[in-house]
Amino acid sequence: MKFLLDTHTFLWLDSDPAQLSATAAATLADPNNIPLLSYASVWEIQIKVQIGKLQLTTPLTTYIQAQQQTNQLMLLPIELRHIFALDRLPLHHRDPFDRLLIAQSLSEGIPILSRDSMFSRYPLKVIW
Repeated sequence: MKFLLDTHTFLWLDSDPAQLSATAAATLADPNNIPLLSYASVWEIQIKVQIGKLQLTTPLTTYIQAQQQTNQLMLLPIELRHIFALDRLPLHHRDPFDRLLIAQSLSEGIPILSRDSMFSRYPLKVIW
């Protein structure tokens, strides 16, 4: 099964796995599953690193490459159809990065691994 990682889920996977629910941890540990990380999350992480809201132990490029190897992480590009899908989303969630993740999850027909309770207000499968 393919699934999309919310940004916090991706970060906890490496830095604080105790924050993951048992269901999220089992989903991530299943070798038959394919975790996807959106370019939107990479963008969000880069911004947070630059403004001092997040510290990584290695440069972001190294961090992403290591996760691709360690966890068979695949990157999900942002496509125009993902951006256009935002027009159909109600404004339950105001965070632009999370809204794009929701649009991608819906457009791709894949669940999202997230602790964010606002995601459940949209017609997508949330795993936590």
